[in-house]
Amino acid sequence: MKYTSLPDTDIKVSKICLGTMTFGEQNTETEAHEQLNYAISKGINFIDTAELYAVPGRKETQGSTEKYIGTWLKDQKREDLVIGTKIVGPSEGLRYIRKNIGFSNEAIDDAIEKSLKRLQTDYIDLYQLHWPERNSIFFGTRNYKHDFEEKWEDNFKQIIEKLDTLVKEGKIRHYGVSNETSWGVMRHLNESEKNNLTRCKTIQNPYSLLNRTFEMSLAEVAIREKVGLLAYSPLAFGALSGKYLKNPPKNSRLKLFPQLLILRKYLSDEAIFMTKKYADLAERLNMSMAQLALAFINQQPFLTSNIIGATTLEQLKENIESIDIDLSEEILLEVDKIQNLQPNPAP
Repeated sequence: MKYTSLPDTDIKVSKICLGTMTFGEQNTETEAHEQLNYAISKGINFIDTAELYAVPGRKETQGSTEKYIGTWLKDQKREDLVIGTKIVGPSEGLRYIRKNIGFSNEAIDDAIEKSLKRLQTDYIDLYQLHWPERNSIFFGTRNYKHDFEEKWEDNFKQIIEKLDTLVKEGKIRHYGVSNETSWGVMRHLNESEKNNLTRCKTIQNPYSLLNRTFEMSLAEVAIREKVGLLAYSPLAFGALSGKYLKNPPKNSRLKLFPQLLILRKYLSDEAIFMTKKYADLAERLNMSMAQLALAFINQQPFLTSNIIGATTLEQLKENIESIDIDLSEEILLEVDKIQNLQPNPAP
C-alpha cells in the first residue's frame, strides 16, 4: 500500500480508501466485515461512510452502513484507523433522517451524536459536509444556474465555528467538504483564516476517466491551498469496469436500482463511446479496465485518497491491486488523447 497524509496534519492515510455505501443494501453485515478485514490486511487504514448510507438512500436502511462498521470497529485498534463520515445537507426527501436537516448547530449536534453511537467510537477523524446548503452544482447537475429567489443566507462562519467547537470537544479531529465548487472551498478557507478557526482539509468530489471536471479549477485550489481530493465514483458507478459494455450482471446497480439517475449519465452514448476507447487501451496494456481507471487517479498530484467500493471480495482485490500499477508518461498521454475525443462525456 502507498500512503499520504490528510493535508497539514500528521494523520497518515492509505491512498486507497474503502468506500462502504453498499453495506446494508448490497452487502450483508457479514460481507461488510469480510471486506473491512480484507482491506486492512492489504494496508488500507482509511474508511469512508456517511449517515445517509446505505445507497440508494431510504428510511429502511439509513444508518445501516455506520452500524455495520461500528460492530466491526469496536473490536479493532481504533488509533490505527482513520474514519470519515458525512452529515447530509438539505433535502426534503431526507426528513426521515432528522427533522432538522442541514447544518444548523442543532442539526450538527444531533447528527454527530448519532454517527458516533452507530460507529461505536468516541471520535470521527474526518467529518464531512455531504453537500452544500446553498443552490450549487452536485449529483449530476451539469451547469450552475443561479436561483435569484434563493432563501439561503450565507452561514459559512457559523458552520465552521460549530465544527471548530467539535474539534475542541474531541468529537472530530478535522473536517472536509463534499460535492463542493471552487467558490465554496475558497469561502471555507477564507472564513477559517479570517476567524482563526479549524481549516477544511479535504474535498470529496466525483473524479474518474469519464468525469475530469475536477481538473478545470478545483485541482489548482487543491494543490495551492492544500485541500486534498478524496475521489469518489472513480469507476463511474461501475461503468469503467466494462461490465455495462455487455449484458449487465443481475446484481449490478443498473439492474437493482434503475432509479439512480446519477448512473444513467455514465451510460450515455458519449460515455459508452469513451468507455470502449479506454477498454481498448487497457487491453493493449494487458491490465483490467478497472485497474487502468484507478491507477490513473492514484497518480494525480492533487489526490489524497481514492475511494473504492465493491460488492464482492474479488472486485475489492482487483481494485486494491491498482495501487501497484504505475502508468508511464506515454500511457498518461494516451489517456489524454482519448479524453480529447470527448473531454467530459459524463460530468
